[in-house]
Amino acid sequence: MRAVKGSFPIFVAEPSFMSLKKLLLAGIYLCFFYASRAQQPSNHDWHFKDPSTDSIYGIALNKAYQFLQSKQKKGRPVIVAILDSGIDTTHEDLRKNLWRNRREIPGNGIDDDKNGYVDDVFGWNFLGGKDGKNMLKASSEKARIFHRYKDKFGDFVIDTQQLSSQDKTHYYWWKKTAEEMKGSPDEENQLRFIAMTQRTLKKYDDFLRRDMKKEVYNIDDLEKFIPTSSAGRDAKLGFLNFLRIIEASNEVSNQQLLSEINRELEKMRADSAERTSPPNDGRPTIVQDDYFNPLDTLYGNNDVMADLEGAMHGTHVAGLIGAVRNNGIGIDGVADQVQLMILRVVPDGDEYDKDIALAIRYAVNNGASIINMSFGKSYSPEKHWVDSAVAYAEEHDVLLVHSAGNESLCLDQKTKFPNARLEKWNRTANNLITVGASSDRIFGPCLAADFTNYSGQQVDLFAPGVMIYSTQPGGNVYGKHDGTSFSGPIVAGIAALIRTYYPTLTAPEIISVLNNTVTSLRGTSTCLPGAEKNSASIEWTALCKSAGIVNAFQAIQAADVLAEGKKIKNAVKK
Repeated sequence: MRAVKGSFPIFVAEPSFMSLKKLLLAGIYLCFFYASRAQQPSNHDWHFKDPSTDSIYGIALNKAYQFLQSKQKKGRPVIVAILDSGIDTTHEDLRKNLWRNRREIPGNGIDDDKNGYVDDVFGWNFLGGKDGKNMLKASSEKARIFHRYKDKFGDFVIDTQQLSSQDKTHYYWWKKTAEEMKGSPDEENQLRFIAMTQRTLKKYDDFLRRDMKKEVYNIDDLEKFIPTSSAGRDAKLGFLNFLRIIEASNEVSNQQLLSEINRELEKMRADSAERTSPPNDGRPTIVQDDYFNPLDTLYGNNDVMADLEGAMHGTHVAGLIGAVRNNGIGIDGVADQVQLMILRVVPDGDEYDKDIALAIRYAVNNGASIINMSFGKSYSPEKHWVDSAVAYAEEHDVLLVHSAGNESLCLDQKTKFPNARLEKWNRTANNLITVGASSDRIFGPCLAADFTNYSGQQVDLFAPGVMIYSTQPGGNVYGKHDGTSFSGPIVAGIAALIRTYYPTLTAPEIISVLNNTVTSLRGTSTCLPGAEKNSASIEWTALCKSAGIVNAFQAIQAADVLAEGKKIKNAVKK
């Protein structure tokens, strides 16, 4: 999605530590210079805690490992494919656990394994060109559809009875996008307001960098800084409380904040421009595939990071699943015996259906048993390609984990893509699990994240997604971010843990285990995502099917029982 968007409150492929609502609220603060103080928890691994013993709604991971140790389980490595924005392959906490295509000789320019992809050592970049160039930005799918069919449908009275089946589908999509592309005065006002907020923060930042003699600073630095003038006090108080209102972690720097606001402003300006002008699509000049030809599949390159800034989202996701455990540095991933396959399919903007479909097939064909998909969007005109790939993964018993999204939407009322519904076959895939984002009372009274999408029918379970600490690109760097983009990989990591130690369990069985062993919140309520603070509540049964938060310990216990039962049953048959 463009606004996760992935899994993030604002972007799918770009890391975001604020939602648009928080950004607007903080902008209002700047206008009125309202001061508010909130303490930030510094617990980097809160999501591993055990609700029953630590009184924190984590996933009870340490207890799961203790159980496996008591059973003297050995396990075997599993491959997890990460369909995302790219990954920093040089990171100290990821290098050892990257998947390597042993059938490919690195750097020789030859397709040694004859799979059609040259030097695909760590995976593949479906957003690259054969000349090594990479597509970094893309428009919204909404704009692509609207302008693609505008000349065909825009200025005519359409009799749908005269349209072919294919044209009826195209017209349906075009009508939907045409309504949304009209925009609203509110959106234009928000654009102007955020531009004003950006200018004010930039003014404060210019002063603070000069006065502090620091180009990069964070909340801790600001708190220690003693201004010597009223202008300095204004700049410190304004910048510091802005960071607090958006609930940024102490690690967030001035550069990160300004970069995030700039990206949001650019996105809003692009959305505004797309209403009247076709989007600047770099795919024909960079990727150079025949997009609407599903048989044109051998495009892209092997640059799976592509861009340092763009790789932020994917690198953060990768660390949660498979950062090297117990190495004394950085963080521990959820899974202990995992190989991370990198498939770059998410630009800064909406992903393309064709890339998603081909990446799923690549993952299946190259041995992945779990696929993490921390992205999504509101339109999917080539959904049949993605559905076919999901069904292909289903046939090969590959489990897909998808993040629910970050727009505070009920997915019963607004569909997001991809999803488990296979329209061509009029059924639901049994190998795809959808994950919402949970929080904990250390961050406030609400156990459901304010930004998370939800549904008692479309979302399976929740997992921690607030202030999640993980790997970041650009050196051996770590930091915190919010989003269902990070709830998904936590569940993918637990699924990988189950597949490592209980390889006889099928994808549907693992999904059943995860859903039936949650920390149950059935019979309780929490804050309605997206509502004004504490103004509305919702029962957990309306948030997700399982009415709870994933629990690794209880899942491993249940997997052990199920696997042992299958073993006995098979022995009796023999």
